Amino acid sequence: DHRLQQELLLGMGGVKALRAYQKLTGTPAPEVFHTNEGHAGFLGIERIQELMSGEQALTFDEALAAGRSSTVFTTHTPVPAGIDRFEAAQIQHFFEAGLAPDVPTSRILDLGRENFHEGNPFVFNMAVMGLRLAQRANGVAKLHGEVSRGMFSALWPGFDHSEVPITSVTNGVHVPTWVDPRISKLARERFGPDTELTGRWDLAYNVSDAEVWALRREMRVSLVEDVRRRLRAAWKKRGAADAELAWTDSVLDPDVLTIGFARRVPTYKRLTLMLRDPERLKALLLHKEHPIQLVIAGKSHPADDAGKKMIQDLVRFTDDPAVRHRIVFLPNYDIAMARTLFPGCDVWLNNPLRPLEACGTSGMKAAINGSLNLSVLDGWWDEMYDGENGWAIPTANNGASADERDDIEAAALYELLETQVAPRFYGSTVSEAAGAAGPSESSHEKIPTHWVSMIKHTLAHLGPAVSAERMLQDYVNVLYRPAAVSGREAVAGSYAQSKALAAWIAKVRAAWPQLHVEHVDSLGVSEDPQIGDTLQVNAYVGLHNLSPQDVAVEVAYGQAADNDELANVTLVELEAKEELGNGRYLFAGSIVIDRSGSFGYTVRVLPKHDALASKAELGLIVNA
Repeated sequence: DHRLQQELLLGMGGVKALRAYQKLTGTPAPEVFHTNEGHAGFLGIERIQELMSGEQALTFDEALAAGRSSTVFTTHTPVPAGIDRFEAAQIQHFFEAGLAPDVPTSRILDLGRENFHEGNPFVFNMAVMGLRLAQRANGVAKLHGEVSRGMFSALWPGFDHSEVPITSVTNGVHVPTWVDPRISKLARERFGPDTELTGRWDLAYNVSDAEVWALRREMRVSLVEDVRRRLRAAWKKRGAADAELAWTDSVLDPDVLTIGFARRVPTYKRLTLMLRDPERLKALLLHKEHPIQLVIAGKSHPADDAGKKMIQDLVRFTDDPAVRHRIVFLPNYDIAMARTLFPGCDVWLNNPLRPLEACGTSGMKAAINGSLNLSVLDGWWDEMYDGENGWAIPTANNGASADERDDIEAAALYELLETQVAPRFYGSTVSEAAGAAGPSESSHEKIPTHWVSMIKHTLAHLGPAVSAERMLQDYVNVLYRPAAVSGREAVAGSYAQSKALAAWIAKVRAAWPQLHVEHVDSLGVSEDPQIGDTLQVNAYVGLHNLSPQDVAVEVAYGQAADNDELANVTLVELEAKEELGNGRYLFAGSIVIDRSGSFGYTVRVLPKHDALASKAELGLIVNA
């Protein structure tokens, strides 16, 4: 109940607060509303209430059509368990008390009802409501968009997962907040005060290897000093006396490859994957030529017993006197800690269960500081890893058990660290020309050129790609501008389009159960078809009381599998050629056989209207 009340306050109260602010300041009304997960989802109900009780006195369906046109919904979770779901009776209790007096409670309940295959009709699903209240939706990375299309496909039965109308906009991070001030200072001094504003990340290539390497060490030193201070404070909090803590003064080495891992600790993030083979990890930490050191920070939810156990297991390992100078766990991970940790680490480690990381941004914050990523191909890394900005941890195939999967992926992690990451950090070196800033005869200032080239490549390519500025531009171009245009069209002429669209949707939904493809035939192909042959397709469709203008009749063709499913599908819309009487029509068109091997085609019918954002929007389709 408390969670539900929070979301009612945020969504409905948020709109009310916004309207009060508009009235007080004269600020123009916003054109687009954007809800993240279901947290503010009830704002759609408040907007429907406004339209039903306002001067236009729209019906529920008209108000829904108007509100959907200018609403964007973002889903953030790749697992159903991450979605807020309430008992329908809880929702009914609050709305029958008069939260939205003009909106029928039954219609509100229908918006969140899981009235689909394997759904629970007695549950109110906030993500389902969000998708039904928004004409445009997205995940937060390309892979997450793909996962979301599969996860919510039951809302669009009969459609291929690729056609589910959920796109993606990959998250980004606020660069001024997360980039180390020393990097910003270097950019301003070397390339002018406007460098940050112009976003010229490619200028990293113009900085000498010596300067890059010296700056990376300077940031590593700051991290080491911060870790020692925090570790000492954490041990004192555990009851240790000052006399017992002299060893903390030599924890970590500013000249050793430093790997960071920091985040919340749900089980899917696999905090303890690195402990899968403790002896092998010890060998990596204590390697004579290529040692590594680990700085780990995190915190678990108070109710997450599995997450707390992971932290306990890790702390036990880090307490071992043999390795505690090379591996540190810092509790109570927060922003202040992160601002030193991201710039100070040479490598950022991320090993979630693929594909359970919706996007993840910690690796982005590391990348804008010149850290290289070592990660499972999940979330943002799946689309942005290019072979020169870090390393990809191979994942086990889907047939592996949980234990087998963790064994395989931990072994791959150790292998990468031992044979690729550490040797490259300590690898072949060159000295800068005489007189260059930074290097001396001390070993830590020898410059591993390949490593530095990867740092520059990361800054130049990932810098702009992971910035919140890029993310915002994507939201504007992919979602906000189309939603603003749709919203303007919906309200124009006293909501003429919204009224017409609502009436049309009602007509289509009523007629759809009677619509069917009666027969399909083809002409023009010989018994021995060749690539380039043209196939004439005729489809006889019973539209009941709909007209050809209400539908799109398409032929889908591609490579036919043994089970008759099509792959590499191409779609061609057929034209209405003849009315045959009794609501029956002939649709026809031609396709070209453009591939060798088994070839197949089918015909399908979908609703068609200029105000729809996608062919799948209404979730209605008839397949031949």
